Amino acid sequence: MGYIKSLNKWANAHTYYPLDLLRIALGIFLFYKGVFFMSNIRLLINLYDPIRSVIGDVVLVHYIAPAHFVGGFLIVFGLLTRWAILAQLPILIGAVLINFIGEMIPANLFLSSFVLIVCIFFLFYGSGKHSVDKYLKMQQ
Repeated sequence: MGYIKSLNKWANAHTYYPLDLLRIALGIFLFYKGVFFMSNIRLLINLYDPIRSVIGDVVLVHYIAPAHFVGGFLIVFGLLTRWAILAQLPILIGAVLINFIGEMIPANLFLSSFVLIVCIFFLFYGSGKHSVDKYLKMQQ
């Protein structure tokens, strides 16, 4: 019984590590997607072909790739996390909707839905215990 109590105490003291790792993984994924889309502009334009007439190519090239690139970087370090996620939400909602407007690709739908749900979670949860935001807040 004492062993279980010690495990519970340890788990309660370290509950933030999995969430911080999830935030870091989300940031790395978005950063990777930003770099990937910057190097493959044609692929990005082909992905958003079903709604191209609504938003145009300029928005695709000048908003989506840099938002993923910069937002992913900020999310990894936990700096301005909520603002970075707010910039991601229109892109991710569009990524989910594209699967219903254009060709349905279940893997893309699952991935974009999962990333959208995780972003919504961190929009409410914030940066977490081990982040630059928390560090700067503690310095004040």
